[in-house]
Amino acid sequence: MSAQLMAAAAARFADWRGAAPAGTVFAPGRVNLIGEHVDYNDGLVLPMPIAAGTAIAWAPRSDGRVHVLAADFGETDEFALAAPDRPATPAWPSYVRGMAASLIAVLPGLAGADIVITGNLPQGAGVSSSASLCVAVGRALLAASDAALPAVQLAQAAQRAEHDYAGVACGIMDQMAVAAGLPGHAMLLDCRSLTFSQHPLPPDWRVMLIDSGIRRGLVDGEYNLRRAQCEAAAKAIGVSTLRDAVSAQLAAVTQNSAEYRRAAHVVAEIARVQAAAAALDRGDLPAMAAILRAGHASLRDLFDVSLPAIDRLVDQVDAQLGSAGAARLTGAGFGGSIVAVMPRGHETQLADTICQPMVTLW
Repeated sequence: MSAQLMAAAAARFADWRGAAPAGTVFAPGRVNLIGEHVDYNDGLVLPMPIAAGTAIAWAPRSDGRVHVLAADFGETDEFALAAPDRPATPAWPSYVRGMAASLIAVLPGLAGADIVITGNLPQGAGVSSSASLCVAVGRALLAASDAALPAVQLAQAAQRAEHDYAGVACGIMDQMAVAAGLPGHAMLLDCRSLTFSQHPLPPDWRVMLIDSGIRRGLVDGEYNLRRAQCEAAAKAIGVSTLRDAVSAQLAAVTQNSAEYRRAAHVVAEIARVQAAAAALDRGDLPAMAAILRAGHASLRDLFDVSLPAIDRLVDQVDAQLGSAGAARLTGAGFGGSIVAVMPRGHETQLADTICQPMVTLW
């Protein structure tokens, strides 16, 4: 799929500039198996890259400027690479300019570039379209200057782009999964140290992404509010982040408050990630299914980021799979997609009974 997308970007570039690009790059989207809203709390997460993503065709420029065509929107942008202005309203140019600014901060000698962007990730579906865009832009600008950055530094630059130019106080999970993930593997990532290990998915498992069709944005305040509530809970407990909290310490937070519920989710979710990685390594699908069900309940009841329509979709998938598998909300919430894990062979029956767009990831 990535080869086809890169070919499409190259063809569009030739139409736009009248010449073939110098090269193409690709960055995938990601789905998170478990570990929601814990990355900005320095916790553990278990994402995996997906086949869909963002492709960019590029050619270097000698004038220090970046010319951009967002082929899927039919829109263009142009700016000086040395000093990208921040757009007044967050939109796709915010991520492109933000990534350029992040790279220039660590590699001030980068050249300009013509870039054509295309992708097949639905925005607001919880599959990290913004992180995919940022990492793809970073790879294109680096390639145009014959430069390189390690995956961790590229992910950190993409995170800064979202913080500084898009106004989203995101954690590092999405960028790390996109920049350093391996196809067919889940990444157990420590969001504090940025150390990670790759865990192959068992060949007899299937992972499906099911799009709820409900779109959401992260800049409407809810994501940043959840982060502020987690920080307030950590302060009440007396730890730097909720990564360092244990269940017994939750008594220091006002009971039944939003801060208490957020902290209770984070503490339990980090434990679920560790249990899920162990279940993955031993191929224990029933254990993984129980972890996913508990994770969704926590997002619904403690973190308050699910919606009734999402809950109904999860319940429908769980009822269809029975004890053979499970589903949960994936991504930041308030819409987006759910991820389902099941034995091989169940995906066809599920697709026949669930009237939502879905794709088999593994």
